[in-house]
Amino acid sequence: MATTQNKRTVKVPAQDTALLGMKSAAAKQKEVTGVQSLSVDNCKAFKESGFHPKMVYRNLPPSHLYEKALRYEPGTHIVKSGALATSSGAKTGRCPRDKRVVREASTEKDIWWASTSSGSPNYEMDERSFLLNRETAVSYLNSLHHVFVLDGFANWDPEARIKVRVVTERAYHALFMHNMLIRPTQAELEDFGEPDFIIYNAGAFPANRFSNYMTSTTSVDINLKSREMVILGTQYAGEMKKGVFSVMHYLMPKRGVLSLHSGCNVGPAGDVTLFFGLSGTGKTTLSTDPRRPLIGDDEHCWGPEGVFNIEGGCYAKCIGLKQSSEPEIYKAIR
Repeated sequence: MATTQNKRTVKVPAQDTALLGMKSAAAKQKEVTGVQSLSVDNCKAFKESGFHPKMVYRNLPPSHLYEKALRYEPGTHIVKSGALATSSGAKTGRCPRDKRVVREASTEKDIWWASTSSGSPNYEMDERSFLLNRETAVSYLNSLHHVFVLDGFANWDPEARIKVRVVTERAYHALFMHNMLIRPTQAELEDFGEPDFIIYNAGAFPANRFSNYMTSTTSVDINLKSREMVILGTQYAGEMKKGVFSVMHYLMPKRGVLSLHSGCNVGPAGDVTLFFGLSGTGKTTLSTDPRRPLIGDDEHCWGPEGVFNIEGGCYAKCIGLKQSSEPEIYKAIR
């Protein structure tokens, strides 16, 4: 089957004909997965940003995300352990020097800004430059055959919980955030409402390196006022994870809660241990002790009622993984 777009013919797989119409596709998604497709018109933030995609796959289960990744993302395959193996392209890690935070009146006094001598990672950009990058990302996402939307929560403490919405081109990214965010129940998903934080991930499309505040074709931008994040020029999924964590570092101290880059587990007597360290220094390894139940491996908050995990899952590095030294992680991916 084929449809015409901008005077060129685009072939659509026969099994995906439901993608041609938003209403029929939404009904098909509900029938197959039990998950109601997203009504874009009901999201105020989407209206304001001009986001109007051709088709939305919302909160698909992992099995369906596997199928979409295998069909639409070249080089993706399933390894013998059952895991999905894919590529993030040229970027295999985060790009801290390409990360920007919008500097504006309502939040600037609460940010430790980068300078020649400060050592801060919070490089600034102005609101207009952010909006130009958001426009680039949204226009790209609108041009696609379909996009994935993942709604989830950050923070296990209900009093500190925020609603996060991820918009992305790749099933791989949706699957990653399905693991990293706290998954809503069916009832919570149907009553999700307006998100507290939105990530527009257009990582396959480059930033304009000649735009103000840009240093390359990669730009990862956060606007704390509008609670939005824009990703251009990198398909490394960890940027989304750290974007949520960055927002927690801003929001939680304002609520009297300390945000921590740490692993965490608990002993038989209820004794909690926190493991601090930079990325790649062993937090996940130390916190996954078979004798102590795991709370989380990377991002936590310490509030009046105790310590709680920000995330819903773990992000373990598997290069050189051995069952003898890291049995919990080894078993988790098999």
